[in-house]
Amino acid sequence: MSAFSIRPAQPSDLAHIHGMIVELAVFEKLEHMVVATEAMLHEGLFGAPPACEAIIGEENGEVVTFALFFHNFSTFLTKKGLYLEDLYVKQAHRGKGFGKQMLVKLAQLAVERNCGRFEWSVLDWNEPAINFYKAMGADILPDWRVCRVSGPALAQLAAPNA
Repeated sequence: MSAFSIRPAQPSDLAHIHGMIVELAVFEKLEHMVVATEAMLHEGLFGAPPACEAIIGEENGEVVTFALFFHNFSTFLTKKGLYLEDLYVKQAHRGKGFGKQMLVKLAQLAVERNCGRFEWSVLDWNEPAINFYKAMGADILPDWRVCRVSGPALAQLAAPNA
């Protein structure tokens, strides 16, 4: 019987988190977009102030999953929310309920912190994840699309006289 535990990420976890980010990017066919380094992760997670937080899941002391999240704000609810940026379980450790336990922990944090909602995004082709999230009680919002401005387009939009 394996022992699974969840704890807040620590600086000593950065190599594990970075490695899982790369694995996630490969799975999502987005590895060409990864520019993250351990130093950048350190600044995001442990800088002053931190931009985000992470929790780590361990099986028998081995890091096998992570979730990176931050707070957003709902103008309609006038409450902060908890936004899950990424949740990843290493391939060899899937099917053991670790992803569900991580989502439960994040939901508990959202409730403890008086958040009005707990949200995340999922790729439209990732049917196993969509079905898993629905089984967990999540609503998949068909009417909403993610909008993103980054790289040169962000610089152009931010330029005077844009």
